[in-house]
Amino acid sequence: MSNEEKDLSPEEMSVHREEDVVSEELEDVESLNKALAEEKAKAENYLANWQRAQADFINYKRRIEQERNETVKFANATLALDLLPVLDDLERALDNITPKLAGLTWVDGIGLIYRKLQAILELHGLTEIQALGQPFDPNLHEAVLYGEGEEGKVVEELQKGYKLHDRVLRPTMVEVGKGKVEEGEIAEKEQ
Repeated sequence: MSNEEKDLSPEEMSVHREEDVVSEELEDVESLNKALAEEKAKAENYLANWQRAQADFINYKRRIEQERNETVKFANATLALDLLPVLDDLERALDNITPKLAGLTWVDGIGLIYRKLQAILELHGLTEIQALGQPFDPNLHEAVLYGEGEEGKVVEELQKGYKLHDRVLRPTMVEVGKGKVEEGEIAEKEQ
């Protein structure tokens, strides 16, 4: 016992001890409140991190699903690109049939094969890019020549272009008009 406690009566000692107990309890309550506040802050932080992780996971699933759909959608792009020269050759062959051969059944059969191949490719999302008479669009057309015609418009289609769904698979090779040539300019070019 300290000197102060020796001077106190038993009743005073009891009160003094109660004050010490109350003081200790107050300190305990304060430390518990502080610990509770810290734990609440941790819990809020964990909740926020969990919510971010959940949102990231949902975005990840959505992105993966979109990539999977695009992969399926464009899986046949290489095959279609490899078949386009065959389609071009059949079209050129049919365009150059002489009147003498036009009525033969095997020529009609080749025409049916061409239309069937074209229908199958269209069924899988292949569409022809319309170019003739349209304004030149570098996203859809590849200009290989300039010629007489309305300026900035496609005046001749040299090779058909195709889209697979919404993407250009092969641009259309075109001749673009550079305007009308005057009679005087023709004479100058000839000299």
